[in-house]
Order: sequence, then C-alpha cells, then structure tokens
Amino acid sequence: MHKRRLGRTDLLVSQICLGSMTWGQQNTEADGHAQMDLAFSRGVNFIDTAELYPISPKAETQGWTEKIIGSWLKAKRNRDQVILASKVVGRTANAWFRGGRPSKLVRADIFDAVEKSLTRLNTDYFDLYQIHWPERDVPWGANPN
Repeated sequence: MHKRRLGRTDLLVSQICLGSMTWGQQNTEADGHAQMDLAFSRGVNFIDTAELYPISPKAETQGWTEKIIGSWLKAKRNRDQVILASKVVGRTANAWFRGGRPSKLVRADIFDAVEKSLTRLNTDYFDLYQIHWPERDVPWGANPN
C-alpha cells in the first residue's frame, strides 16, 4: 500500500482511508474488527470516524462506531501505527450530542466532543480532527463564542 504525506505534516497515510460510519448499527463490533484487521493487514493505516456515527444518527447508538474502534485499538495495542481521524458535529437540533441542548461549534462544545471521543476511542490524541459540517449561522464579524 502506497503512503502519502498528510498535508504539511510528517504523517504518512495509506492512499486508502477506512471509513467506519456503519459500525454499530448496520455492522456489528465483530464486523468492524474484521474490517480493520483486513485493512490493516493490507497496509491501510488511516481510519476515519466521527462522534456522529453510526449512520443514521440516533441517540441510542451515537458514538458506538468510536467505541468499536477504541476496543480494537485496545485489543491490538497498535495505536502508534494507526492514523486516526475524527470529527465534531456542527450545529444540530439533536440535543443528545450535548446532554440535552443543541450542539454548536463553540469552544465548550468542541472540547466536550473531543473529550468524549477520546474516551470512546481509548486514546489520548487524534492525528486529524475535523469539523463535520460548518457553522452556517455566524454573522460576519460576530464572535461564535
């Protein structure tokens, strides 16, 4: 598997990134582990997830995909060999992301998302952390905090 530099970083990522958005709803934990095992054995070192997953988003399954990846990382003890990308949700009326209130892309919500995702993933860092969709309701010149 060919590797490429991720942006301007020193991280070398496989040309293929393993997506995980169905693990925990359409696929079981065992399915997710098997897919990661196969991908890793073929040279894939880049895994993408999000606090939103699995799809379709539901309060009762939110975060399960990260838990599946976290249990795999814990069992394999290979975190240093995996490039892990995750994402924070943007503004949403789904109040279950932030304990009963709508989620926004403000400092407190991003920090909350990071801490919860790191816990579910059994790790203390991300290699890449992204915004799943932009905050569309910030007027020009406004402070989003």
